[in-house]
Amino acid sequence: MAGLELGAKDSGSARKAGVHRGVAVLDFILRLVALIATLASAIAMGTTDESLPFFTQFIRFRAKYNDLPTFTFFVVANSIVSAYLVLSLALSIFHIIRSGAQSSRVVLIFFDTGMLSLLTAGASAAAAIVYLAHKGNTRTNWFAICQQFNSFCERISGSLIGSFGGIIVFILLILMSAVTLSRRH
Repeated sequence: MAGLELGAKDSGSARKAGVHRGVAVLDFILRLVALIATLASAIAMGTTDESLPFFTQFIRFRAKYNDLPTFTFFVVANSIVSAYLVLSLALSIFHIIRSGAQSSRVVLIFFDTGMLSLLTAGASAAAAIVYLAHKGNTRTNWFAICQQFNSFCERISGSLIGSFGGIIVFILLILMSAVTLSRRH
């Protein structure tokens, strides 16, 4: 009977290790999704440029992402988060190999939270400007420019969608890491 109980314990710990490995694989996949979302957002915003003729072919109105410091901050924030995600993939692979690692998971939660804050700040600031581009503000004489600059507005709006998708993935990563750590104690 002692042999049966010992076998039962080994089966439980093997199952637990399998669950932790599955969580680590999901962590890796979510980091890849967040990387694609934030990198695509930075590239889409950073390459946004549209010019329209005004009266003649030689006089043009131009809308470019770096005309607004908020959009520049958005590109920088998404680029920093993308670089962090590339670096964090190494720790995520380490967690797949050694599913019992705890201290490195605490480090990831700490940095994931910082990157979530940076990404949220950039996306929120850009969202305010995108709203003004679409709706304008008549009280302050800021006119909506999206009727004229359709391509520009479509790209900056799409860029925001990717960034907010990255925010959702970061929230899932932080919650998943916290739950994994809490179940080990």
